[in-house]
Amino acid sequence: MKLGVFLVLFGQQDLEAALDTAKAAGLEAVELGCGGFPGTAHVNAREVLNDEAAIARIKNAVDSRGMTISALSVHGNPLHPDASVAKSDHDDFVATVQLAEKLGVDTVITFSGCPGESENSKYPSWVTCPWPPDFLTVLEWQWNEIAIPYWKEQSAFCRKHGVRVAIESHPGFLVYNTETALRLRREAGDNIGVNFDPSHLFWQGMDPIECVKALSDSIFHVHAKDTKIDARNTALNGVLDTKHYGDILNRSFVFRTVGYGHDDEFWKNLVSTLRLVGYDGVISIEHEDGIMSVNEGFTKAANFLNGLILKESAGEMWWA
Repeated sequence: MKLGVFLVLFGQQDLEAALDTAKAAGLEAVELGCGGFPGTAHVNAREVLNDEAAIARIKNAVDSRGMTISALSVHGNPLHPDASVAKSDHDDFVATVQLAEKLGVDTVITFSGCPGESENSKYPSWVTCPWPPDFLTVLEWQWNEIAIPYWKEQSAFCRKHGVRVAIESHPGFLVYNTETALRLRREAGDNIGVNFDPSHLFWQGMDPIECVKALSDSIFHVHAKDTKIDARNTALNGVLDTKHYGDILNRSFVFRTVGYGHDDEFWKNLVSTLRLVGYDGVISIEHEDGIMSVNEGFTKAANFLNGLILKESAGEMWWA
C-alpha cells in the first residue's frame, strides 16, 4: 500500500508547494480536488479540461516529485432537487471524469447524492426511519426514479472513459452505509464502488473492520480519518447530532486525526484487513480535526500511518 493525502488540506498553498509538503512528509500519492465541495484551489476540472498545457503541468508537477495521483475528487450532490445545483455538480463530475482519463487516473470520488422527497422539493430529504410509512414511499421514489437511473447512465459514461467511481458513504446522502453502497453497485454497475472512510461509519455505530470484509473488492480508494465518540453526549442524545461541528464539547462525535479517536490496535487491524480483502491501493489522509491545526494533524497522521504501512509491508500484520 501507499500513503497519500487529500491535497485540499493544503488549499492555501499553490499546487507545487502543496506537493512539496506532501513529499517532505514521506507520502507517495495525492488525491486532487477538482470541483464540488472540495473546491478548485489546485485543479479546476472544467477550466483545464481542454487546456493541454495545463494538464501537462499538473502531470509534470506530480511526476517530477516521484508521486502519483490516487484519485480525483469532486464530491457533490448531482441529485439535488434544485436543478441549478444538480447541474453544476453533475457538470463538475463529467469534467472530472474526462480529466481523469487525460491524466491517466482511474478513480473519481464523489457522493451518491440525495434528492428531495418529490419533484416539488427545494432541498434534499434524507430518510432516517421507516415510520410513518410516508418515509418508505419517499425512499423508494428517490432510489427507483432518481438515483438508479442517474447512476446507471454515469456508469456507462465512465466506462467509455476508462474511469471508475468511488462513492463515499456519508449520512445525508442515499449511500451512507454498507448496504446502500452495495445496492448502488448492484443496480447501477460494478465500476461503481466505494471510497472507504471509517470516520463516517464510527459515529453511526458501525464496525469498519466488518464493513471492509463485506465491501471487499468494491473498495476502490481509502480515506484515513478518525472519529471520537463522546460517551456522555451520545448516551444523552444518540448519534443523530445536528449541532455545528465547532461545538465540540456538546457534540456526540467529532472528527479527529487518526489515532485520536481509536487506538493503534484498530488502525493496525484496518490496514491488515484491507490487505486481506485484496486492497493494495492508497490510504489518503483527510484532516477535519477541529482541535488540531492543519500542520499538527497532518504531521501526526503521516507519522502514525507511515509506521503502520512500513510494518505491514514488512509482514508484521495484525490479523483480523
